[in-house]
Amino acid sequence: MTDILRTINLSKWFRKTVALDHLNMVVPEHSVYAFVGPNGAGKTTTIKILMNACQASEGVAQVFGHDSRKLCPDDFAEIGYVSENQQMPEWMTVECFMNYLRPFYPRWDVARAEELLQQFELPHDRKIRNLSQGMRMKAALASSLAYRPRLIVLDEPFTGLDALVRDELIGGVLECAEGATILISSHDLSDVESFASHIGYLDHGRLQFSEEMKSLAERFREIEVTPANPLQSPASLPMAWLSAEQSAAVVRFVDSQFDQERTVAEVHRLFGKTDQISVNPMPLRAIFVTLAKAGRKAG
Repeated sequence: MTDILRTINLSKWFRKTVALDHLNMVVPEHSVYAFVGPNGAGKTTTIKILMNACQASEGVAQVFGHDSRKLCPDDFAEIGYVSENQQMPEWMTVECFMNYLRPFYPRWDVARAEELLQQFELPHDRKIRNLSQGMRMKAALASSLAYRPRLIVLDEPFTGLDALVRDELIGGVLECAEGATILISSHDLSDVESFASHIGYLDHGRLQFSEEMKSLAERFREIEVTPANPLQSPASLPMAWLSAEQSAAVVRFVDSQFDQERTVAEVHRLFGKTDQISVNPMPLRAIFVTLAKAGRKAG
């Protein structure tokens, strides 16, 4: 598996405001990479630099293995890009818009374009200005999939859309993007956790982690310990144990580097004999809340 996107110590600041702080991120080929984090974390800035719509202050951004500042028309013909603030000619009808774009993309597939319009139930003769937000996003997505791009970049595409439209867009992307690499940014975890293969979490311009979804889910566990003897607080807890809480009889924490054998051994070393050790998997949202709280405490 090769890397379609890569950033190396990528930094961007606007006067005294740091938007990106030495970002090192890799998006493998054929992955569905969820680029998540709160609003203002720097996701859109990263994407704009990758798409050569914004210049970095320091560092390197690479697309298809070469500097994003040197992207040429042939490269852009391999990229489908959709954002929440997609600019489209309001006066054009949907059909006119698709026909207008066709000459710019050598691999434009007329039959596929028509299939996409039908799949998304887009009216050919309706002007873009008269489309709902959901229909506008469908039109933008259809226009970005009709030429079978190698890379699909979706920047907060689901903002303001109802659940049904989100599901339709997600289904459309996954169905029509076979063989492509997808980078999708979002501040809402529910948008991406069901289908992403990889995930990167950006906060205050810094990449907190980047890994496969399966790996992330496996290494986080919520632990509850009931010591057999009166509880005595240890001098310190392992760095990987987050959100620790302690009562007279129970200790709770999140192990961010869970390993059954190692974690249980560490519990026994710190708390002695136990009546019970409860280990529970965590949903993605709970993992992110834990990380956000830990980051806030560290800051």
